[in-house]
Amino acid sequence: MSSTVNEPSVVDGGAFTVRRSILISAPIEKVWSAVSEPAHISRWFGRAVLHGSGVGAHGTLTFDGGRAVPVRIEHVEEPRVISYRWTNDDARDVLPEQVDVEHSTVVTFTLENASGGTRLTVVETGFETLADPAADLETHRTGWNVELDKLVDLLEGAS
Repeated sequence: MSSTVNEPSVVDGGAFTVRRSILISAPIEKVWSAVSEPAHISRWFGRAVLHGSGVGAHGTLTFDGGRAVPVRIEHVEEPRVISYRWTNDDARDVLPEQVDVEHSTVVTFTLENASGGTRLTVVETGFETLADPAADLETHRTGWNVELDKLVDLLEGAS
């Protein structure tokens, strides 16, 4: 278990966003790998499969007991910023690896050097395009708390 304690995710209902900023006692390169490389993403988030790399790379995220969620890389500024668009609205019927641009959210990971490690800020936007924005905002707020705590434990335990 890590010793770092971070604040929980925050929902901005007016802007339809979920945000969480955490400190990880690990170098920026290690955090970058954890949020940008499928093999590392699969260790803390969901089983990640990406075809290609960089902007436009696409694939799926599969969570325990869940369906494959289509995902695509939207923006990269290595090793500081990476954004993924994902179709995560269960009300939408999409083909595997086909991101539904009109009914999806974008999650952006921003990394900064910080005293004692790396400051990682995650902002997910676009909930207004989903079938039940209020429920999805709350589900993702809770989800980012759990998933990012797993990331901290993984990286600090392996430091």
